[in-house]
Parts: sequence; structure tokens; C-alpha cells
Amino acid sequence: MSEFARSVYITSPEGETGKSTVALGVLDLLVARTRKVGVFRPVARTKSPPDEGDHDHVLELLLAHDGVDLTYDEAIGVTYEDVHRDAEAALSQIVARFHDVAAKCDAVVIVGTDYTDVAGPTELSFNARIAANLGAPVLLVVSGKERAAAEVVQLAEVSVSELQSHHAQMVGVVANRCVPDRLDDVRTAMAEGPGARWGLPTWAVPDDPSLTAPTVEALMEAVHGRLAFGDRELLGREVLDVLVGAMTLDNMLERLTDGAIVITPGDRAELLIGLIAAHSAPGFPSLAGIILNGGFYPPLTSADLVADLDPRLPVIRTDLGTFRTASAAANVKGRVTKDSQRKIDTARALFEQNVDGAALLETLDLPRVGAVTPLMFEYELISRARADRKRIVLPEGSDDRILRAASTLLGRQVADLTILGEEKEIRSRAIELGLNLDAAHVLSTHDPAHVERFSHEYAKIRAHKGMTVERAREIVTGASYFGTMMVHLGLADGMVSGAAHTTAHTIRPSFEIIKTVPGVSVVSSVFLMCLEDRVLVYGDCAVNPDPTATQLADIAISSAATAAQFGVDQRIAMLSYSTGSSGSGADVDKVREATALARERRPDLVLEGPIQYDAAVDASVAASKLPGSDVAGKATVFIFPDLNTGNNTYKAVQRSAGAIAIGPVLQGLNKPVNDLSRGALVQDIVNTVAITAIQAQNPTGTGDDA
Repeated sequence: MSEFARSVYITSPEGETGKSTVALGVLDLLVARTRKVGVFRPVARTKSPPDEGDHDHVLELLLAHDGVDLTYDEAIGVTYEDVHRDAEAALSQIVARFHDVAAKCDAVVIVGTDYTDVAGPTELSFNARIAANLGAPVLLVVSGKERAAAEVVQLAEVSVSELQSHHAQMVGVVANRCVPDRLDDVRTAMAEGPGARWGLPTWAVPDDPSLTAPTVEALMEAVHGRLAFGDRELLGREVLDVLVGAMTLDNMLERLTDGAIVITPGDRAELLIGLIAAHSAPGFPSLAGIILNGGFYPPLTSADLVADLDPRLPVIRTDLGTFRTASAAANVKGRVTKDSQRKIDTARALFEQNVDGAALLETLDLPRVGAVTPLMFEYELISRARADRKRIVLPEGSDDRILRAASTLLGRQVADLTILGEEKEIRSRAIELGLNLDAAHVLSTHDPAHVERFSHEYAKIRAHKGMTVERAREIVTGASYFGTMMVHLGLADGMVSGAAHTTAHTIRPSFEIIKTVPGVSVVSSVFLMCLEDRVLVYGDCAVNPDPTATQLADIAISSAATAAQFGVDQRIAMLSYSTGSSGSGADVDKVREATALARERRPDLVLEGPIQYDAAVDASVAASKLPGSDVAGKATVFIFPDLNTGNNTYKAVQRSAGAIAIGPVLQGLNKPVNDLSRGALVQDIVNTVAITAIQAQNPTGTGDDA
């Protein structure tokens, strides 16, 4: 496949341009378009695996991407030492090793040198020679950090000239890490400069200090410290400033800033206690941590007081003196690494919002493949949700997974979010976790105006059950009821819950308040099963234990509508232990009746039943058991006869075939509400919110128009 593999060479004329974050964005684009994507570093500091030598953080970041399946050693060409020893021999080896990678891939992201060795004007030339020999077009990244627009353009034009003089083919220029206030000026100047001169697409991406900020843990390692107090989970927070506090508390308080870490002598108990109190107090900055230096520690009484305060703020002890502690902390550089999820989310958001991915892919001339991988499907979910943002309510604001997912969703502009809970607590916890929830609306379930409105509406809805306003006031303060009322009254377009509550707790309010669409007798669910090369729909695997024939027909029709919403063909298999007319019995008769009912209601659907699973998916079995069927051997929507069968089958396929199961996606409700597994990961929550937003964009009704 090497002669067909598309590649892009990302390089820069200097270090510290942030080209690794651009490479991550390009990698996302390619993974969303084609099946097998590789990464390659022509020159690295070491070829040893990361546990045996110096880490190549850029390579580790890209190899950790779910869409890449290469080893560390496979992805490296040569070392700097190889280049110094014999540049021509190194170039030959780079070409050979690249073709080994390209032979396995449909596309390859190549990341040039980092200017960490002996940097000089010849390094860009060498990158140009590599790109030309690999036949890889170049995406140039220049730094806009602390530069005026004219300076950025001048650097870009000199660099493009240098690259082209060595026969490198250009596909575009990205001005990265631009001063935010100068971003529009840079965009205009780039378009009028290298964009007009060479006909190249150009983009400008603003700087975000959090991408280059080190974590508390990195500083703790740099000062050889150990955690004395605080929440170990908060060691991942970014440090935006380093302050040395040997002054009085009053003077220290005036200098505090959000995200700062304060270095103070360990015997200054009054400063330690004062800083912990200030961090917790409303109106004062939220600190990233405190470092107690000098090998000192507060006297026993003061230490007991600190312990009784039980601070979540990390307090670190070190034996280094003030100067050495401050020097070590100041020299720590922050990187976007495979473990820094917030930085990864921020980098992706900046790329997606400032680089025209479709235009870049067009310049690379990368054809779209017919297969749909799980990552392609997830990327499409995010893209579709972002295209028409909806308002989603998240009732479980006390769960850190919800807050982390919210930060990702807001950063990537997937949806507008309302998080239920007490604002002070949620925002304080988000700051502690280093999350940006500024764009979220945080709402208390005890907000008087909303409680009053919701209680009257709920009492009216449930009047036939004897509900009173007084009783309703108690019920609607429950997070699930409160969120469901927001959806019902149009204050939100959908709800996602269940990370900390049972399925019944999440969906019972929906049955009472939102109710089913006309013509549908039952709320059901599907899992979107992302296999290696396609997406299937399984229903119902989560809600209805033993549906009747009528309910089974409803589930089939609803599942077809859901499949259509997410771009899955609707070839529906009504599963049973018998195929066609070969079997009998109450269970198979139920499926046979359900099939007839579904056909009667929706004669346009391509539907077969009863049919066994092997006949539904295997063409050879289908040819012998049900020849001539439009469904047999190529089914995409599978309707299971009961919950026991459906739940076990989806889990078996998930575990045995390595499928990604997205769901359960609820269907049949007037407005979208979706349930999470209590073991849901952050990415599961992100996907479910995107699905809910897409459902809100395209209400299916009964599915008759699907």
C-alpha cells in the first residue's frame, strides 16, 4: 500500500512552535477520513523505547491516539547522532523506515525535527530534503508568540522559500501560538502574504497559556518533593505562575493569582494556614498548590490544625532551599503529553476552531474510504453535534467525570451545557481539577423560581394521579426530575444522566413527563455497535425485559429511525432461534407476529423475521437458509426478542470482537433523554451528549418519515 499512502510532513523553522498540537489536529482529521493512519518521526533524540531512554513526548502523544497502531520503534527513522555521523546515510535509512510504516497505512503524519539538538539554519533545509525524499507535502508551522503580524509573515515567507528551494511541496502554513489580540491581523497578513504569493491556504491559531503550563506534579518532581496534604488527583492541575512567599500574609495575599503555586519556608505556619484559607475563601484566587521548602515543617500544633482543615489543595514538602526550589520550579516546561487530557482537549479545540479541516484534507487529496471505523463514527458524532449546537442538561454536577466531560464538550463547542448543582461547589471543584467551565450554566435544583414553575407544571401533568403542588415541590428538586422538567419546558433540548444513578432513576421522570411520541407504545433503547469497519444497531438491550409482539414492532420501527439519524442503513433483522417458517413455539411466534405488525405499519422498511443471527450476518448461511432476502447476510439493525438475549449478545460482541458499544440510546420519547452506565468513562459521556444533541437536531417522531 505504500505507493498509495497519503502523507503530510509537519515542520517548523524553530523550536517551541507547538507543531505537536497541530500534528494532533491533523491526525484527528485523517483518522476521521481513513482506516489506517500512522505517525513517523524522521529524526528523534533516541530510538530506545520510552522506558529505556529519553522520552520523545511528541511521538508518545501521537502513538497514544486510538487511531494509531504502531510501536515506538517502528515510528522512528534515525537519531540526531546518526545524522551528525553521516547525513546522507541517515537520509537513506529514514526513507527506508518510512516506507515500512507507509506500507501498513493509508495515511501518515510525519513530524519534523524539534531544534533540540544543534539547531541552525540548515535544520529546516534538512527537513525539506526529508520531505522531498518521502514525497510528503509540507504543512509549515511558524510561531506567532510575542510577534507582530508583519514578523510572522516575514518568518513564514522566508521559511516557505527555503523549503521550496529544496524541492519540498507545500500544502499550507499555520501561524500557531499567536497573540490573541493580534489574531485577526495575523490572519489577514498571512492571507495577503504567503497565501497570495504562493496560493497556499493559511491559518492562524491563538496561544493558550495552559498548553505550555507545567503541572503541579511536574513541579513536585523537579523540587524532589513529596505530598504532605491535599488531593493527589489535583496534582494534574496546570501551574500558571510561580510565586515566592517569604513576606507577611497581607502582602502575600495581594500577589496571589489563579493557578499560582506558592513557594514558602516550611516553618512559616501562619503563611501556610493563611494561604489555605485564602484558597478556600470566595473572592480570592484559586491556587494550584503550596511548596514548603527548606526542609522545615510547621510545629506539631500548627500541623495538626492544617490536618484538621483537611485541605484538598496540594501541599508539598521539599528539602531544597528557597533559591534552588524557585529555580527548579521556574525551569519546568509544560508539554502536551499523552496523559494531559485537558491540554489535549484544549489543543483539539483550538485546531478545530481555527483550521479549516475540510480545506486541508482537500489539499492532501485523501479519498474517503467506504468502511466506517469506530473513530470515524465518533468524530462524525462530534462534528454533527457541533454544526448545530443544542442545549443539554447534565444533572450530576457532583461527579468529576461529568465535569471533565463538560470541559471537553465546551472546549470543543459540541453543545451548550447546563450543569445541575450548587454553583460555588461545582465551579470550585472545576478550578481544582484544572477544568474550564466558564461557558457552562450552573443551576441549583433548589432555585426558587424554577422549583415553583416546575412544581405547578408537574402537578398539572400528574393531576390524574392525585399529585399536589406541595408534593410536587419536593419531587422536582430531585436532579433527574429537575433536568427532565427543563427538557419538557424547552429550557434544554435534551438530558444525559446515569453516571451516578440507576437507569430507572434516570428514565422514570421521562415516562411521566416527556412521554412517548404518538403511535409508539414503548420507550426502548439501542446500542450503536462500532465494529472494525462498520456500525450496527442493536435493540433493545437495556430497557424492556420481555416485550410483547406489539412492543417488539415498535422497537423495530424506532430502531430504524434511530439508525437513519446516525447514517446507518436500515436492513432490519427480527431475531429468533428459528429462520423463516422452519420453527414454531411461543417465542418464535411472537417474533413472527411482530414482523407482520411492523411490515403493516411500515411497508417501506427492509425487514426480515424471524431470522437467526448467523443468517442475518453471514452471506453463506443466508444463501442456504433464506435465499433472495434483502436482509439475510447483510443486516444492519438487529432486534432481539427479549432483554436477556439482547444484553448478553451486545456484551459478548463488545468483549469478543473488540467492538465499541455506544449507548444505551433511548428512543421513542418526545424529547431526547439518555442514560449512562454508572461505570461510564469521560469519553462515553462525551459521546452520549453528542448523540443526544443529534437526536435533538433531528427528532424522529414515530419514525414514519425516516
